[in-house]
Formats: sequence, C-alpha cells, structure tokens
Amino acid sequence: MFRRSLLVALLLALAACQAPPLQRDFDASRDFAAYRDWAWREPALQYRPDDPRLKSDLTEQRVREAIAEQLEQRGLRPAREPAAAQLQVQAWYIVDQRSQTVTTYSGGAWMGYWPGFWGGPAYADSRTLDYQVATLQIDLFDGRDGKLVWRGSTEDILRREGDPAARAQRIRQAVARVLAQYPPH
Repeated sequence: MFRRSLLVALLLALAACQAPPLQRDFDASRDFAAYRDWAWREPALQYRPDDPRLKSDLTEQRVREAIAEQLEQRGLRPAREPAAAQLQVQAWYIVDQRSQTVTTYSGGAWMGYWPGFWGGPAYADSRTLDYQVATLQIDLFDGRDGKLVWRGSTEDILRREGDPAARAQRIRQAVARVLAQYPPH
C-alpha cells in the first residue's frame, strides 16, 4: 500500500510540473518581419462569460500593459496613428468550468515471502473535483485588410489570489508564454 501511495503522489507531482498547454496558429503567407507597429482593436479585451466577477478594469489594465511590454520586446512599437497601424491586437479572457474524477485505492493484497497473497480487501474512493480554467488568447490582425494573421493562447487553472501583485505577475507570465511563439519561425 505504501508503494502505491508513493506512486500516486509521484504521478500527481509530475502532473503539477507540466507546463500549461500552448496553442498557436498563423497565416504562413504573411511576412511577419514587415510588421513594425501595432494598435489596439477595440474592445481590446473581451471576456467569456461576460461575468462582472471576472470583468475588471484592473485585469484589463494588467493585460494591456503585459501585451504592450511583450510586443515591444519583439521590436513592435505602438502606432502613432492607431488607424494606420500595421497590426491590430485583441485579447480574450475565457473562463470554463471543468471537472475531473480522481480515484484512490487503499488496502488490498500484497505478495509476501511465502507463496500466495496476504492482506485485506481493497477499497476505492472516487471524488469529483470541480475547478475553473482560464484561457488567455491573443489575436493579431493585419491593419490593412483586417484579417487574422496570428493567434496564440494558453490556459491555466484559475486561482483566487488576494494579492494584486500576484495577479499581475500571473498575467505577465501568461502573456509572455503566449507571445514567446511570436513571430512564427
């Protein structure tokens, strides 16, 4: 039983170390090196669901600052005339409710030094865990034709942090993960 418990704990620890899933898609026919400036496509940040508990001017400000910082690191500058920007940026903050069933086993038989199995009956305990997953999606549109040219997203389990600095840090990390894939290689 100890070995089984140790194995379950080890598997859970390895699962916790996995990086959040990243996705990206882009128009391979576009010359991304030609894009030099950007502007926001309003509304700059959209929420799904449109829930006032999620929608916040503070969250929008953090997302805008993090995206601007990452785009600047990639050589893109804010456009002097937003209407003439080569890229238009829009982000989505999507929260989904998910659930997962976890089963743990205890008891059962084990092999001893002598032939045969020893031990009592095995018990299984199943629980359903409900949690929320937040997806941050960033879309880049061509400023001339308005078509989507690049999209990246990441998701993470939503945590209820009370500290504004921790919230800002999580948003910066998520934006950095998504835009690490831009420009496409």
